[in-house]
Amino acid sequence: MTRDEALLTARQFLERSVKPGEPSLMIDLSNVVEKGELLVVPYNSARFLRTRAAADQLLDCWPILVNLRSGAVRFGRLEERALWR
Repeated sequence: MTRDEALLTARQFLERSVKPGEPSLMIDLSNVVEKGELLVVPYNSARFLRTRAAADQLLDCWPILVNLRSGAVRFGRLEERALWR
């Protein structure tokens, strides 16, 4: 899977995960990184990504992890924080 395909997969995954009443979420393209076979795709509120103001930041946004080999996509877990720090 290419990086562009993985980003599209992550965007679609994020769109499916948004529940009614939640703020608009967007991928933080400036902080996407490749770690081995994983594409680490951070996201946050659209407002935060426009302003970068701490008051607009959502704090519980674990990044999306896309396996570049298999195409599997999921949210990162707390114990995996070393992947995106």
